[in-house]
Amino acid sequence: MNNARYYRRIKESCLVLKREPTWEQKIAEYVMENKENFYRLAYSYVQNQEDALDIVQDSIQKAMLSKTLKDDKAIKSWFYKIIVNTSLDFLRKRKKLTVVDDTTLQLHSQGVSDYYEDIDLHRAINELSPDYRSVIVLRYFEDLKIEEVAEILELNISTIKTRIYKGLKLLRIQMEDLNFEEAKQNG
Repeated sequence: MNNARYYRRIKESCLVLKREPTWEQKIAEYVMENKENFYRLAYSYVQNQEDALDIVQDSIQKAMLSKTLKDDKAIKSWFYKIIVNTSLDFLRKRKKLTVVDDTTLQLHSQGVSDYYEDIDLHRAINELSPDYRSVIVLRYFEDLKIEEVAEILELNISTIKTRIYKGLKLLRIQMEDLNFEEAKQNG
């Protein structure tokens, strides 16, 4: 009898060790692996370090409390959607327009050689409407597929493609205007 209990305990211990990670562990692991991406995405909306960190923290809390994810493979688009929606909610609540100065942009600039180009690009992106800015940031700065962007924003793929096309066209016009203005001032 003692041997049977002993083997049952060992079997139970082995099952505990093989157990799937908990919901919270999965979320925590995913967030830790991608924290810079989430911060960068939130920052692209609010243009403020503290607010971006708050958004990421709020998004983590929402994810932990929500158990709406049905397939673990969709965690990426699911969590990006939470970040985007939390950012948009934040902007709606605050209704503030933040103008980013050159010093702040320099602190967050990853490239040294194209520093001035980045400033113009950031300014141009910030001038886009939220509809266009969201698709451009998710597609090109977060390197998501069009299908993932569509899932995150809950729009169909053709709408995303249209917004990307129009957003890039608007960006091109704004960048040309900025270059023209700069050339006029220098020339």
